[in-house]
Amino acid sequence: MIRVEHERKDTWLQKIKYGKKLCAAGLSISLIVSTVLTGCELPEKSHRNNVYVPPASTDAASTEEPDVIGMSDEDATYASLEYLDLMTDEEKVGQLFTVNLEQMDDTKGEYYEHKKITKTMKENLQKYPVGGVILFSRNIWNRKQTKKLIRKLQKNAAMPMFISVDEEGGDVARIGNNKKMKTDTFPTMEEIGKTQDADYVYYMASTIGSQIGELGFNVDFAPVADVKTSEMNSEIGTRSFGDDPKRVAEFVSAYVKGLESQNICSTLKHFPGQGSSSGDTHQGSVDIDSSISKLRKIDFVPFVSGIEAGADFVMVSHISVSRVTETSEPASVSKLIMTTILREELDYSGLIVTDAFDMACITDKYSAAEAAVKSFNAGADIILMPQDLPEAYDAILSKVKSGKITEKRLNDTVQRILKLKFQKGIMTLEDTAQKKMGD
Repeated sequence: MIRVEHERKDTWLQKIKYGKKLCAAGLSISLIVSTVLTGCELPEKSHRNNVYVPPASTDAASTEEPDVIGMSDEDATYASLEYLDLMTDEEKVGQLFTVNLEQMDDTKGEYYEHKKITKTMKENLQKYPVGGVILFSRNIWNRKQTKKLIRKLQKNAAMPMFISVDEEGGDVARIGNNKKMKTDTFPTMEEIGKTQDADYVYYMASTIGSQIGELGFNVDFAPVADVKTSEMNSEIGTRSFGDDPKRVAEFVSAYVKGLESQNICSTLKHFPGQGSSSGDTHQGSVDIDSSISKLRKIDFVPFVSGIEAGADFVMVSHISVSRVTETSEPASVSKLIMTTILREELDYSGLIVTDAFDMACITDKYSAAEAAVKSFNAGADIILMPQDLPEAYDAILSKVKSGKITEKRLNDTVQRILKLKFQKGIMTLEDTAQKKMGD
């Protein structure tokens, strides 16, 4: 159970509940729907439910520590190593992928609106024991359906999965912008960056975390940590907190802490920062003209702040930074970006997840197999939405079997994944006991 100061929580939840009425009295919120692309798909038309109004400032964002639900760091380390020893190579490779439902069952097309688990999904969850799934607006109808879908997915998985969603707030809110879900909605991050403070962001993220957690989600692909320094940037658009690195960093930290207070995994995106880009990685290659000194001075600042706040994931973008890497390769397949800079320079020890690998900037250059192997070798832990799951899975498994991907490299990543699942309570010692009995 989450340990919460119930009296304080009840107060701000009541204010959220009646936020729509309070809003009419004095809070002006823009409801204009951006045409901005998200990290994985277009946002849909907003359907505002209750509009969030924060409680009086309590300095919560700066004084409260996240509550712990699962295991301690030490216990989770031991538990993950024990479970790792019981796994086959096939199971380990499966943990490297987070997929959408259409990739588990494409019999009705790549973007069929699956809202329930199918026989094909059940079969593929065993054949390709993926570490996680991501749901989109097209998969979410109402609360009962969403809970049942997630419950069935977990029940049929080879082992407990990350269940993720893009729930940033503002226009990118797969759940909040669906009236049937009966959750709270929020202004765009751009508006929040101009008008609100870190306390607002903390409670917003706490509310999002609480409400998606009730449905069965355990990972939120948020917050956006990009510093928007180009008005030509359509891909980030209103999703950034602004153009001031320090202010964005403060809000990103508060957002991470808010999600973590509800035991929801947070994700900083899109490293190394694509706020200065003018292109769209969904449509093709994008290169930003940033030097390493500019990245350190501006773009890295919110990521460092989010990492220090305890972010569980960092999502790596498909932009290229040719002035730094001296190549046109996307950051999501760059060893310099993911290993040398993110792991070593920024001292990040959490999970590195790529942006969606079904985007044009990847599919135009690489096959599913090439992209998956190249990204994993460069330092990624989790490949998000490969264009062809069987091809990507088989390619990495083949490299493992041949020794071209070492056992240590694979085990290091899988142990990081397992450790986080034990820390968050997604996996328990009961899973280990059942695994031993099954073997």
